[in-house]
Amino acid sequence: MKIIGFNASPRNNGNTAWTINKILEGANAHGAKTSLFNTSELVIKPCRGCLGCHSDKNAHGCVINDDMQKLYAALEESAAMVLGSPIYMGQMSGQTKVFIDRLFAQISPRFSPHYKEKNAGKKLILVFTQGNPKLDMFQTYYDYTKRMFEILEFDVKEVLVVGGTRVEQARDKAELPPLLKKIGASLVLD
Repeated sequence: MKIIGFNASPRNNGNTAWTINKILEGANAHGAKTSLFNTSELVIKPCRGCLGCHSDKNAHGCVINDDMQKLYAALEESAAMVLGSPIYMGQMSGQTKVFIDRLFAQISPRFSPHYKEKNAGKKLILVFTQGNPKLDMFQTYYDYTKRMFEILEFDVKEVLVVGGTRVEQARDKAELPPLLKKIGASLVLD
């Protein structure tokens, strides 16, 4: 089983990356092959809204030639994805939004992912890190994001919020590593 992680934080070693890595470690310990993509190392241009991805000449593919092509391939080959974003101004980071907008190239006219035909019910763990210690501070936004991925026919297994990370680093929270590894293991075992 292949599982990809997507760190949509500009920090490769920050709270979001650390959290995703612990989840991937849990999956890896149970035999999954894992890989991590960091937005800070990728060039992902915004969607142009040109609809070239849905033209007869280029069905099922984005016309923008950038690093998103690697992500499309990795996503198609994977059984699950762990998508993590810090919360900036009450929402996902801009890097996360650009990635999600570019998933439009993978959607059929009925808003179903093209890759679903090959890999039904792709599992998804959503990870949000935030400085605010109140975990439900942005609950409406988390619910909206979960629903958006459900419309794209992802099997959203978990929406994890790690709060209070502005003052205390995620890696300093003793209860987190076992929890995160358990979530990763569940991607393989469930």
